Amino acid sequence: MIREAREGDWPAIWPIVHDVVTERRTFAYDPALTEGDARRMWLLAPPARVVVALDGDRVTGTANMYANRPGPGSHVASGSLMVAKEARGTGVGRALTTDLIGWARRSGFAAIQFNAVVDVNVAAVRLYESLGFVTLGTAPGAFRHPDEGDVGLRIMWLDLR
Repeated sequence: MIREAREGDWPAIWPIVHDVVTERRTFAYDPALTEGDARRMWLLAPPARVVVALDGDRVTGTANMYANRPGPGSHVASGSLMVAKEARGTGVGRALTTDLIGWARRSGFAAIQFNAVVDVNVAAVRLYESLGFVTLGTAPGAFRHPDEGDVGLRIMWLDLR
């Protein structure tokens, strides 16, 4: 189940964000990110939207979604999705991405652009492609992966028109 995040969800969201960021495999965020900075960065105010994925009462993932750029770029949505370690591969990422696509359509966005999908994050790339996203281009070596070295960052796009 996906629902809007509530203020009281942060203690369950923070470990997911912390794990993903400190793994340094999928997000170009500083691994020294503090909890306070993470909270300010993740829990965006409306008109942005923040959700959690639930398995019973347990938070298994989270996403935020927003206009990719202000002003002339505000007709294109973007977002970030994170899944708890123990829930990866169980469909949580697909549920969060499908929810983001639905929100973007309902909100009248023309497209969704993911600005920095790590090229070797095969699970995310396959998921996004299965939902209709295409890779517009890759910035070679733009991400320092702890095992693979310098790898590309993809810009992925889903046209909603």
